[in-house]
Amino acid sequence: MIVRDRTLASFGAGLAEELAGLGYTPDCIAKHVRLLRRLDEWMAGEGLTPAELTGANVERFVRTRRAAGQLRWPSQRGVAPLLGYLRGVGVVPTPAEPAPVEPVERAYRRYLVEERALSTSTVEDYERYVRVFFSQLAEPVRADLTRLSAADVTAAVRSQCRSRSLGWAKNFNTVLRSLLRFLFLEGHVPHDLSPSVLSVAGWRHSGLPKALDPNDVARLLASCARQRRAGRRDLAILTVVVRLGLRAGEVAGLELGDLDWRAGEIIVRGKGSRRDRLPLPDDVGEVIVDYLRHERPPTTSRHVFILAVAPRAGISTKTVAGVMRCACERAGLAPIGPHRLRHTAATEMLRGGASLAEVGQVLRHEHHETTSIYAKVDLCSLAMLAMPWPQVSA
Repeated sequence: MIVRDRTLASFGAGLAEELAGLGYTPDCIAKHVRLLRRLDEWMAGEGLTPAELTGANVERFVRTRRAAGQLRWPSQRGVAPLLGYLRGVGVVPTPAEPAPVEPVERAYRRYLVEERALSTSTVEDYERYVRVFFSQLAEPVRADLTRLSAADVTAAVRSQCRSRSLGWAKNFNTVLRSLLRFLFLEGHVPHDLSPSVLSVAGWRHSGLPKALDPNDVARLLASCARQRRAGRRDLAILTVVVRLGLRAGEVAGLELGDLDWRAGEIIVRGKGSRRDRLPLPDDVGEVIVDYLRHERPPTTSRHVFILAVAPRAGISTKTVAGVMRCACERAGLAPIGPHRLRHTAATEMLRGGASLAEVGQVLRHEHHETTSIYAKVDLCSLAMLAMPWPQVSA
């Protein structure tokens, strides 16, 4: 229902209250309230009603402001909090959800979520590969998937993988096999075409795990103390990853209820909706407590780690990657991803005397084969297996 009898400017107090609850500063709130008045004045001059505040008209407003010399404010991103509030109270219409390109994509998404229990980020990755595949098909084939052939699949793989990285090509082919099996089981195609997906030349576990040197780890952690903002949070994030080997998504998903202080344990929400309990080391608990007591902003969010700027919501996987990237810059190291610290955690456990089975339990590997790659860095155990080099007599 759209409110029609009030001007947009009259909602300034409500907007200010909502933004304050989300953690915006007073100066930023004042800017958004002024922007609301400017938008109200512009709409009145254009003869527009709140019901006509569509995405196209918002873009017109932004262009008008920039033409008047407001080059940095507003932007589409800057207008988003204001529009979110107005849509929430029914002042302006909520944009219609974009229709899926194909009904089969909708069904495949439900399959991934409900039957495969994949995480949201993984499902989104799968969907991107699926869209790439469908874009390679001729229009008659997209309109009638029963016409899909092995030749079409091979042509799509050859076209897309020729200029892509090895990792991208492997992921694309994995998703494509999953999609083709789904299409066959659901009756969209008459034959199972998944065997027609070409294999990518590349061998698993052919390299060594790329662990970080202990001195570099110390430099990363020490760099967080030099931050003016979110230093305690970033130190806690990096410590959790390097000590417990959590994935970036698992760090972002941590909630306050996952920390069992009395038992000294932490609940990790892993892949496939798994929940595992891990011991909470003292040093990890100390940095988390330091963050919770002295830096975590007031918020209704139950996530442990909160964004350093408004809105005060839980961090995302991208935030964890950004924390790692900024820490590398401060420490003078080449950029690396959070998964590199996961390798580091596993390597340090082996150096400390843990077995491969114990490493697999901490990293929560589903298959022992995944953990076996770390056998290559367990030089002490490998030395026991090495045969003595035969002596050659003169």
